[in-house]
Amino acid sequence: MSVSGLCQICEAAEATHDCDRCGALVCTEHWNRESGLCVECMAEVGGGREQKPKEPGAEDITPPDTDDGTHQL
Repeated sequence: MSVSGLCQICEAAEATHDCDRCGALVCTEHWNRESGLCVECMAEVGGGREQKPKEPGAEDITPPDTDDGTHQL
């Protein structure tokens, strides 16, 4: 697709890409090459990074909360 015009996020730089999710025309600064998404869609989908599954037997080592909401060490 041919992209022309201003970035729909910053409205200052030339749009050089289009978002695969929402179709917004965006500049290189507001486009994620790896995902093909604009930064706004990346924020909505949680950054696009997949979390690694926990290893079998791995436990969550987060300390329990105290009454005042802080973690107990």
